[in-house]
Amino acid sequence: MGATATAATLPVALAAPARAADPDACYSAARVICVDKSNQKLTLFEGGHAVFTMAVRFGAEDTPTRNGAFRIYNKEAKHVSRLAGSPMPYSLFFSGGEAIHYSADFAKNGYNNSSLGCVNTRDLAETKRLFNIARIGDTVYVYGTMPNYSWYDPKAYD
Repeated sequence: MGATATAATLPVALAAPARAADPDACYSAARVICVDKSNQKLTLFEGGHAVFTMAVRFGAEDTPTRNGAFRIYNKEAKHVSRLAGSPMPYSLFFSGGEAIHYSADFAKNGYNNSSLGCVNTRDLAETKRLFNIARIGDTVYVYGTMPNYSWYDPKAYD
């Protein structure tokens, strides 16, 4: 935990982006974290069976969360973003600076905001549970496309 990633240790995509609907890789014998952007959910699979699922949100159009197959290369329970200066509790880094982590903003404001490319969770207890189960080297599959919320204007409902 807390190991610093170098250019030599940063992961590269392992395969082309997975299909949008139930990629076969999620049902492998290994522990796999599948992130479905189309349905805004993260599911932890072990031995081909879903262990639990949680709601997630992603990067904005100008800072998108990358699709693909990645490996967790770093875990930090108390990371602070170098870009935004905000806490990123229970971070599981999987692609460059992108990580799965708890977001107090997501917990408070829901889908009204977005990340800078990370996969945000809003359930602190479940995020801690995922952090404790996940291991360096576990696979993370990010697939699908973001729902289009261009019609939604949260200011219209203030």
